[in-house]
Amino acid sequence: MPLHARPRNGNSAMRVCIHRGTKEIGGTCVEIESKSTRIVLDVGLPLDVTTPDEIPLHPILGFETPDASLLGVVISHPHQDHYGLAYRLPHQTLFLIGKAAQSILAAADLFTAGGTTFENVLYLEDQKPITLGSFTIVPFLVDHSAYDAYAVLVEADGKRLFYSGDLRAHGRKGALFEKLVRQPPDRVDVLLMEGTTIGRDDQVFPTEAALEQRFVELFQQTTGMPLVWCSGQNIDRLVTVMRACIKTRRQFIIDMYTAHLLRATGNERLPHAGWDHIKVFLPSAQRRQIIGRGEFDLANSYRPWRIFPEQLAQAAATSVMLFRPSMMKDIEGASCLVGSRLIYSLWSGYLKDAKTKTFLEWLHRHGIPLNECHTSGHAAVQALVTLRNAFPNAPVVPIHTVNAARFEELFGNTQRRNDGEWWTV
Repeated sequence: MPLHARPRNGNSAMRVCIHRGTKEIGGTCVEIESKSTRIVLDVGLPLDVTTPDEIPLHPILGFETPDASLLGVVISHPHQDHYGLAYRLPHQTLFLIGKAAQSILAAADLFTAGGTTFENVLYLEDQKPITLGSFTIVPFLVDHSAYDAYAVLVEADGKRLFYSGDLRAHGRKGALFEKLVRQPPDRVDVLLMEGTTIGRDDQVFPTEAALEQRFVELFQQTTGMPLVWCSGQNIDRLVTVMRACIKTRRQFIIDMYTAHLLRATGNERLPHAGWDHIKVFLPSAQRRQIIGRGEFDLANSYRPWRIFPEQLAQAAATSVMLFRPSMMKDIEGASCLVGSRLIYSLWSGYLKDAKTKTFLEWLHRHGIPLNECHTSGHAAVQALVTLRNAFPNAPVVPIHTVNAARFEELFGNTQRRNDGEWWTV
């Protein structure tokens, strides 16, 4: 079959193909066809891929070269397993993404290989319909560990598909989940639902409020400077840490990359440089990136709130520092590790990765204890059951899961699909 061959849609009916995601978490990509035109939901990088340039693009017309029948690509949220191959698409491609999400990815592009920019954009806004050809796309802002994340309702040919994207119910925006299940879109014909946490033993996920209290306890138990290793793009977690800092009367030291991401959200209610008790540290790796890009104005814009290596030792007992292993030499050279503690706020599985061994040895060498303080960015099974029950008449199609076999048992009326399989709604 030719590279881009797909079943011909001879009648007026919405057709769907999950190109990736029916049997794995990450790499999500869904193509929807109506009247010989198409949209795509997410174009993610698989979690096990380390060289994005080498992975073949999905056999979708408009991915290798422009094609007028591809009307747009929806990016549900700014996590690489949902947008990570977008940079490989033609620059003319129309992307639909949240405004803050786009700004976050553009800001990240300065500091990391995982950032990206889009030239042709329509912004997703909560429950504001967008029409592309015969498609009507309605985004629903959701609670997730990524900022500005959306579930998506797609309507065409009299049929309606609801794509959950990635979501949860226990974050700082949990009210969005409650609103969705209380007032779901009606007449949905199929529910394309994530199942990331299915199969995990621990299904009691603490809320961000519970984490906040745990951070408070750990900060109070630390005589020196707590080092918090979390994602700079997990805005909920940054808010949680900031609130714990306020409660324990410590200043929060963030790196310039994170400060730039927070500024990019455009949300003045979020912690940012300029708030009392927030300082900005420039690690050497980020300094090299700024010099290499010639972004001196960016660095200068944070100067009023900078804290420098020679100031860290004196500030340690009254500070909390956002940290990642690339900063080990910076912190070690600042002689600020007496009485410190590492608080790990990421998925615990990363600690077992061979790449983390050097970091764990560094902690041991300096006598720094490690405490985990984290919660999932995805819905627990019970929340997924609640979401599924909000669409009682729609069959559920598993996606973003390694346990699709359990969907029928948990949710009933399940239609399992295979990667690359076309089907009619």
